[in-house]
Amino acid sequence: MPDRIFNFSAGPGVMPEPVLKQAQHDLWNLFDTGIGICEHSHRGKAFDRVLAEAEQDCRDLAGIPKNYHILFVQGGASLQFAMLPMNFLHEGKTADYLNTGEWARRAVKEAQRFGKVNEAASSEAKNYTYIPAENERKYTRGGDAAYCHFTSNNTIFGTQFTEEPRIPSGVPLVCDASSDIFSKPIDVTKYAFIYAGAQKNLGPSGIVLLIVRDDFLQTAREDLTPMLSYKVHAKDGSRHNTPNTFGIYLVGQTFKWLKSFGGLRAMSEHNARKAKILYDHLDSTDFFRGTVEPKDRSQMNVTFRCRNEALEDTFVKEATAAGFDGLKGHRSVGGMRASMYNAFPIDGVRQFVEFMKNFERTHR
Repeated sequence: MPDRIFNFSAGPGVMPEPVLKQAQHDLWNLFDTGIGICEHSHRGKAFDRVLAEAEQDCRDLAGIPKNYHILFVQGGASLQFAMLPMNFLHEGKTADYLNTGEWARRAVKEAQRFGKVNEAASSEAKNYTYIPAENERKYTRGGDAAYCHFTSNNTIFGTQFTEEPRIPSGVPLVCDASSDIFSKPIDVTKYAFIYAGAQKNLGPSGIVLLIVRDDFLQTAREDLTPMLSYKVHAKDGSRHNTPNTFGIYLVGQTFKWLKSFGGLRAMSEHNARKAKILYDHLDSTDFFRGTVEPKDRSQMNVTFRCRNEALEDTFVKEATAAGFDGLKGHRSVGGMRASMYNAFPIDGVRQFVEFMKNFERTHR
């Protein structure tokens, strides 16, 4: 087995190798302090620097204005499914949700615990194989929704929004960007709230990036227990309790790597090239088939099947033996899924396509 293989896992996913190598050093000795990152106080000067640099690099990458808070919290995106309506879905109001995949569906389910939800559009009836078009979306009348929530990339089913939903004027736009955050340029000013679990494109599991506009934050409830209050996390600068210091460090290092790569525009071009290589092959053969409508294909998660589905277990087994790991599709849909997050190398996609060609020749 080689020292490193190609990791197609949907999450936790592949991380940049320069980040992992820097972390090896900094686990032992951060900033020449003689103390490793996991041992430093979350209120000490060394971690002050880690947190400040992570926030500034995040702002630099996405051009995030000063009227947005950048926060790092725990609990994964799944906790945000509940915290979001808990904080912002006030009594008598309705929240609009676009149901375009399993994680979007779970977000709807959690929001329904706290208030009224309008499912403005859904592709569930067709097994989430597409993104509902603008003319299929029915938002709350009068543009009076508390907010509109969408999931920008649907990890399990392999669909992705190509642009923000065109929602009624004045309605705060909220996005779960967990699986495509910073994979391309983003105009943060279109959003009131963005949240993203780090384990796809930003770092390890156990840390969540929040980007919250101040005027939206000010509408949050005041009577929540502190750990579930976005206002408290903002007031205490992500340190109401002891945060995931190592997770924040790794996310910060990933921001530095993204900047050295050329920023979000360069990363977008890189991701488009990777996706094109694999989709072009899927479109060129009748041995495999993609599972979503081409116009809504994700650049992060490519879902596909063998025409002869009986071969799929063999495909995954042989791919794993050849050094391509994490390709088995989610248990709810089967098939295969190649997750190609920011840090996945383009050479890995090329080698994988050659493997697919060889598998087809052998098993046709």
